[in-house]
Amino acid sequence: MTYLWSGMILMGVVYGILTGNLKEITEAAVSSSKEAVNLCIAMAGITALWTGIMKIAEMSGLVEQLSQRLRPVLRFLFPKLSPQSKACKYISLNFLSNFLGLGWAATPAGLKAMEELSRLEEERRKGLSPGPVRKHGIASNEMCTFLILNISSLQLIPVNMIAYRAQYGSVDPAAIVGPGITATAVSTIVAVIFCKIMDGKRRV
Repeated sequence: MTYLWSGMILMGVVYGILTGNLKEITEAAVSSSKEAVNLCIAMAGITALWTGIMKIAEMSGLVEQLSQRLRPVLRFLFPKLSPQSKACKYISLNFLSNFLGLGWAATPAGLKAMEELSRLEEERRKGLSPGPVRKHGIASNEMCTFLILNISSLQLIPVNMIAYRAQYGSVDPAAIVGPGITATAVSTIVAVIFCKIMDGKRRV
């Protein structure tokens, strides 16, 4: 990504110089920097609000209750994992954060879930945990499934998009909720179908 963005910026500067638009590039860089700072400030408040709500929900036990309701879904998606495992707890928290559109809150739980899934895969290699063993360096079925579902990310409240639309003067920032639910629901359904098909192929 570093090389990609650096290359795009360099190409833009070179093109601006060749076409005599260096002044416009300089003005765009200054105005974009100012706009980026304003957007970060606006997002900081929204991030603090929703992260705080998630923390309250976690301390009140609401997250735990919602996680228990997700257990049938987790059994279907991750049949080899115990519902009481730490991996399932972090996966549930990640899913719940994504449902609320809190990608920044979902990331730490996602990293912890991957760590636990990696640990379980190591135990399988040592014969301490049931399930198919993969070669070293190859992600397990559970890791692949979790990553794909995390990317597809069903969102009930796309907080990020609402914040962006509000920042840029949208008349109805929350109008994105309906289309967002539809789009992410379709992507999640496709992701689940894909994971189940590939999981079946890997077992053969």
